[in-house]
Amino acid sequence: MTVFLGGCNLEVLSPKGDVGMQEKSLILIATGLMLLVVVPVIFMTLFFAWRYRASNTKATYAPKWSHSTAIEAVVWTIPCIIIAILATITWRTTHDLDPYKPLQAQAKPITVQVVATDWKWVFIYPDYGVASVNELAFPANVPVNFQITSDSVMNAFFIPQLGSQIYAMAGMETKLHLIANEPGSYAGLSSNYSGAGFSDMHFTAIATSQQGFQDWINKAKASQLNLDDQSYHALAQPSEKVPVTYYANVKPGLFDSIIAQYMGDMKMDKIGSEPAQANAIPSHNDHAKAAE
Repeated sequence: MTVFLGGCNLEVLSPKGDVGMQEKSLILIATGLMLLVVVPVIFMTLFFAWRYRASNTKATYAPKWSHSTAIEAVVWTIPCIIIAILATITWRTTHDLDPYKPLQAQAKPITVQVVATDWKWVFIYPDYGVASVNELAFPANVPVNFQITSDSVMNAFFIPQLGSQIYAMAGMETKLHLIANEPGSYAGLSSNYSGAGFSDMHFTAIATSQQGFQDWINKAKASQLNLDDQSYHALAQPSEKVPVTYYANVKPGLFDSIIAQYMGDMKMDKIGSEPAQANAIPSHNDHAKAAE
């Protein structure tokens, strides 16, 4: 096991954020409850094979035995209790750890808009007017409200040590709320296969002090690059192992325009999929549009 697990970082079990800590507790509790069934079953399987082996003439041989009320009560009652406990825990944590649910904290949250492209991550800070590629920074102990989309195929935004993952999909905006309880650099990645450059689609999430975050913003503002429609179009082209890049100015509404470019295609697909209605009666709106 040491050899096979030697390459595992087990970052999910080393959380550095409130959401990640709650998820770790959920994993351990669920695993412990399930082991209440798994461990006895493994033990009894080995014990019965040894106890009732052909060479053991002292073991009771009862070929006509078919029912035991006591055994039936045990094998049904215990799993039902475990399932009931797991169901209760799952119900509560599903609501408590809802990715769309804002985190409660005294500090004012910051907003980061995330765009998954082939094969890099673009982070836009609408409140600061800057952007970065493959590097994410935010203050520790401050909630981060992520707005996430994709300008390509589906990806999954994931910082294992901070908590939940959420999918990034073209033409859609998903949300995620995370917080880091202590400063540090945490690995981020796409956890959904998205093509040839998927294995290098990583980024660094830097949780720092308020002053450290402001220094990072100032470093981004000192860049000579701007992120407008033209430069973004070039950035969004498929490329691998893209170095960390900063943009001093970002076109207002760029994130929304990235989502909106797919909305027309979706509407056309929906219209094309609807069967034509013969002899349909025109509505009042149809007459009004015709008059216009």
